[in-house]
Amino acid sequence: MQIEDKFFDAVYLLKPDVFEDRRGFFFENYSKKVFSELGFGCEFVLEGHSCNKKKNTIRGLHCQVPPQEQALNIRVVQGAVKDVLVDVRKSSPTFGQYVIATLSQDNRCQLLVPPGFAHGFCTLTDDVHMLYKMSAYYAPQHDRTIRWNDSDLQIDWGVMDPVISDKDRDAPLLKDVGVLFP
Repeated sequence: MQIEDKFFDAVYLLKPDVFEDRRGFFFENYSKKVFSELGFGCEFVLEGHSCNKKKNTIRGLHCQVPPQEQALNIRVVQGAVKDVLVDVRKSSPTFGQYVIATLSQDNRCQLLVPPGFAHGFCTLTDDVHMLYKMSAYYAPQHDRTIRWNDSDLQIDWGVMDPVISDKDRDAPLLKDVGVLFP
């Protein structure tokens, strides 16, 4: 597994070493050793599968706050997304800033994200399937959503009329959510 890029001070975009021949391919999607060497000694306890039928679907921006904060390992197994991470660590010099990475079935890249970042994505194709590993179980009382089109964040989703849930459309702005992470 190779580090393709590093964002902020702790988010990694990883690209697997792919072994391919006439039969297909094989790569390691998870390596406890590699993740530990990168400072991710957490145990992933849950894996989710997200299916998004339509191009230009936006989900997010979501995170869980302490004491149920989640580290994430995110990858696309079918289709492609514009993946967005917003730094919501109040004491961070990059608080409120975001990064965008393209994750796709073709590039096979994955994001390794520590707690302290809100996550969202926009589908670039129809029929997108994503897998998420999470370091904590879902806890509704610790779940937070930030409005996807918060004008203070100025995220360029590249979409004029997204497919979006009521929860995401009606979410509060970052400044109105309160302290998410110290």
